[in-house]
Amino acid sequence: MKLAFWKSALGSPAGRALLALLLVIMAGAIFNADGAFFKIGTHRDTLRQTSVYGILACGMTLVIISGGIDLAVGSVLALAAVCASKMAIHWNWPAWEVVPGCLAVGTACGALSGIVTAGLRVQPFIATLSMMVFARGIAKYASGGMKVSTVVQNADGSYRNVEVPPLFRAIDHSIFHGNVSVVTVIFLVCVAIAWVALSKHRWGRYLYAIGGNEEAARLSGVPVVGAKICAYVASGIFAAVAGICQAAQEQQGDPEAGVGYELLAIAMVVIGGTSLMGGRGGIGLTLIGVLTIGYLDKILSINAVPEAGRLVLTGIIIVAAVLTQRRGRT
Repeated sequence: MKLAFWKSALGSPAGRALLALLLVIMAGAIFNADGAFFKIGTHRDTLRQTSVYGILACGMTLVIISGGIDLAVGSVLALAAVCASKMAIHWNWPAWEVVPGCLAVGTACGALSGIVTAGLRVQPFIATLSMMVFARGIAKYASGGMKVSTVVQNADGSYRNVEVPPLFRAIDHSIFHGNVSVVTVIFLVCVAIAWVALSKHRWGRYLYAIGGNEEAARLSGVPVVGAKICAYVASGIFAAVAGICQAAQEQQGDPEAGVGYELLAIAMVVIGGTSLMGGRGGIGLTLIGVLTIGYLDKILSINAVPEAGRLVLTGIIIVAAVLTQRRGRT
């Protein structure tokens, strides 16, 4: 009876994802870097450092469940970070103007990707690859190829330092006696929004149906084009939120930010157990994947493993996760 229970548990995507997270946590307990893993600060920093990637993964989950992919999220993050820094630092806009402005940028990028993908029926890989290049180019053009920081150039060519905007200070802050970062709270809010969209809203059911069988969904009356465009729009909005958080943490807008972030976001979704073929998965699984990657990177970091070794190990784990998924379907 117990054997059957464990086979059933480990045969589900959630069971496999939880097992992977448990193994990583056990590895951290064993290789604890003289007790560093058991300190509250290690876990606080892990969540803080992983939150931006996790926000991207929320949007990526929606797109992947619909059977697509979004390679542009890292570039949209950079564009949003540059826009947020321009608005808040150089133009001195208040937060209630900066945030909607950046979200509008993310919405526009996501909508364009969705229209090209769903409306013009271009392969998601090609459409979002084009948006990745386009958004990165706009970010570099808007910033002049330089980081948008608190060092502002005057009309006479001299430079002056300005204060960090209140919006950036508020986001790059910790609450509950410094134990929880505001960025982590924002990430959890994004998780909750994505969960409601997938589990409680009709649009979420549409995404699962499209990812499972797009033609069958269309014949069943599902508005395939509109639902898929909305998925990319949501991904763009989440990327813009991540860009604002990135700018706040770094206190600048870097047009080179977010390079490779889309691959980490995809890795988190896949390791969590969401199928790259679409139609299966969930935001809860993505949360497990985010924690798995985040803790793995932190454990390797506190044990002074070189970055090259971290990348190699992460790549191996991603392949293992995909193979486990395929085994679970057979």
